[in-house]
Amino acid sequence: MDKNNALRAGAVAAGTTLMMLLMSSPALALTPDDGDDPGSGLSVAETLGLYVVAPIALFVVIAGLVMVLDKSKKQS
Repeated sequence: MDKNNALRAGAVAAGTTLMMLLMSSPALALTPDDGDDPGSGLSVAETLGLYVVAPIALFVVIAGLVMVLDKSKKQS
């Protein structure tokens, strides 16, 4: 792929992304709908645990299981 084709593909991708962002409607989260019953918000510790600690812990568990259960022969 030459430079012009790469530039054209980048421009099309950027233009498409920009148009999608400009044409999307707002979430309107400030006006509650009928029947909304929002719960209490998460604390900082709960948020960090849910979105930072839990994924890292899950990654470590899966990686550990893969390493422990690896049946291939070690090359030394």
